[in-house]
Amino acid sequence: MMGVCNGHLAAGVAAVCFLACGGWGAEPEASASAKPAGAPVKPAAAQRALDEVVVTATRAGCSVKDLPNSATAIPSARIVNEMMAGSMPEALRGQPGVLLQKTSVGWTSPYIRGFTGFRNLLLVDGIRFNNSTFRDGPNQYWSLVDPWALDRLELVKGPGSVMYGSDAVGGTVNAITRSPKLGAGVEANAWERHVWTRYSSADHSFVGRGEVSGNINNRLGYQVGYTWKDFNDLRAGGGTGLQRKTGYDEQDGDLKLEYLLTQDQKLTLAHMRASQNDLWRAHRTLYGESWEGSTVGTDLQDSFDEKRELTYLKYDAVNLGGVVDAIHATVSWQGMWEDETRIKKSGATYPTTEYQGYDVGTLGLSLALESASPVGRWTYGVEYYHDGVSSYKRTYNRPSGTLKSIDIQGPVADDASYATTGLFVQDVIPLGERWELTLGARYDHAQAAAGRVKDPVSGAVTAMDDSWGALTGQSRLMYAVDEERHWRLFGGVGQSFRSPNLSDLTRYDIARTNELETPSPGLEPEHFLTYEAGVKAEFTRWSGELAFFRTEIRDMIVRAPTGVIIAGNKEVAKKNAGTGYIEGFELGGEFRATEEWTLFANTTWMQGAVDGYPTSATVKEREPISRLMPATVNGGVRFEPLCWNRKFFVELSGTAAKRQDRMSASDRADTQRFPPDGTPGYELFTLRAGYKITPDIRVTAALENLFDTDYRIVGSGSNESGRSLILSLDAKF
Repeated sequence: MMGVCNGHLAAGVAAVCFLACGGWGAEPEASASAKPAGAPVKPAAAQRALDEVVVTATRAGCSVKDLPNSATAIPSARIVNEMMAGSMPEALRGQPGVLLQKTSVGWTSPYIRGFTGFRNLLLVDGIRFNNSTFRDGPNQYWSLVDPWALDRLELVKGPGSVMYGSDAVGGTVNAITRSPKLGAGVEANAWERHVWTRYSSADHSFVGRGEVSGNINNRLGYQVGYTWKDFNDLRAGGGTGLQRKTGYDEQDGDLKLEYLLTQDQKLTLAHMRASQNDLWRAHRTLYGESWEGSTVGTDLQDSFDEKRELTYLKYDAVNLGGVVDAIHATVSWQGMWEDETRIKKSGATYPTTEYQGYDVGTLGLSLALESASPVGRWTYGVEYYHDGVSSYKRTYNRPSGTLKSIDIQGPVADDASYATTGLFVQDVIPLGERWELTLGARYDHAQAAAGRVKDPVSGAVTAMDDSWGALTGQSRLMYAVDEERHWRLFGGVGQSFRSPNLSDLTRYDIARTNELETPSPGLEPEHFLTYEAGVKAEFTRWSGELAFFRTEIRDMIVRAPTGVIIAGNKEVAKKNAGTGYIEGFELGGEFRATEEWTLFANTTWMQGAVDGYPTSATVKEREPISRLMPATVNGGVRFEPLCWNRKFFVELSGTAAKRQDRMSASDRADTQRFPPDGTPGYELFTLRAGYKITPDIRVTAALENLFDTDYRIVGSGSNESGRSLILSLDAKF
């Protein structure tokens, strides 16, 4: 089906471009920046694949082709001007090994190689985004990073604990924000205004961003930006139609100042803020939609307001020439606030309204150094993060609005703290002309304390205090097969871990459908061991990567039934009981058939199982990993006519996903998100085109889900967009 549709639409696209360019033999316009005659010209798609540079894997810049990791960098132009992503996680759409679960439109949670939530690590400008309140399973927090303020996203799949500590299991994502232009070759005292807009017909949403950046004497640079987002209820494809309570609004702001002490030393002061309002978990409410036999919730309301702030001061120095060749030091403070309003059904009435939430203040200190030596290039340093947490829950009678009760804690413990300290070292060692060995190790210590924890049996106030240590290591190898380095083999073994956080230890809140999670002291860290092997290829006209991986799981913290019923919900507590594995492969690449036509595709397959408690009895059984990504293929064709000096592109892409009916017992019990026979497979197609009107003005249009397919991503609480027209404008002045 995909091949037929691609062929017909591509033929139409070709015909349009034939007429516009005056025939296939038309010569490109002269350009001041044109290459010499006969020189190959890379289309934008090829440049994205071949010229990616990431810093996340090693804390120092390195091209993707030279990394012994599966990694990619997604530039701002792709995120905003082509994909026109509404949220940061959506910028990862189509990446091999990545599934985007959506509890609702504003709750997009990436699954990377089978892991999500607090088993993936998000960084913002290298600063840890994860905190100790993040809960198990999919969550909404990554959407609090504004994709319209980014320079690029870096995704490194597999274990990252040696460099970044706890949580970096499935993968590490670094959201790198834009910076003002400074230094030699930049016009002094110049400034620039930048405006982006986006409209989508599926939810009649609007996104607008304004940004001002400039410099003073090439030494002091500034950048100020504000983004406003208004998402209305989303219309799904087919017969599902409008999905109520799926809209929300968001405001984001950012400020960055940079000062060059010298050409190789820089100070950065940055502040960013994001807030989301009226974000619903609609599938738990009467406003949910039944799809393929799924059930509808009973709550009258379950909505959230979210806010995040980050302020940091960073010092970067390179090319120092001494024993220490580079220094990267950061002091940061991050705040996160969550407020939930819930009206639950009790019998035939809705007698109370619950308000609960928490706020977290995180102090971060980080120092990373680089040193060259006869035995390789060393990266080493120390990190410290400290969370201070307060939490609340209040219940009011309806409809009078009188206060009924004030609980001991909210979703997590009140009057709590969580601190982590990590020491890390990594050495990249050249072994001759073609071999390169990377060795690394890290030690982490974590301590949690909580002054107000609710005892699930007595309901009394209790306290907890505990600490853990974790030692991890990794070894990776890269081999250039030929002298031209067209082929590279890579592989290795790496450990990762996740320390139990305050959510594991003290959460008293609804978990999945009809489950109440209660505090679970005495937990130990989870441990993971990942094996990976692959090959990277890079030629003038094509490039690609194939990677195999297997992650062994030990001591995973899983929910276990206690046999107790609390307020009509089954009580579950946490245990270090999960042993299992996830394995699979990812294959992707692109082929530049001509100077104008580029083909690209990737495919993912994985399987996995872990020990759990599939029934109300406390008996462990091995079952499929929850929400495992089904076999998926992404592909497409891109045309950039030379006769328009690559000012225009048109791209047809498609995705095909297999039915996912390998469900865990918890998936089957979550009837509001999982149809009883599993999540159906789907095929969908998108036509996208863009035109650079002037060097400073660009427009893009996309027709997503061309055939109005009604589909749902595995484990989601709402369906995806039906046929939708998306328009965007990018203008500088």
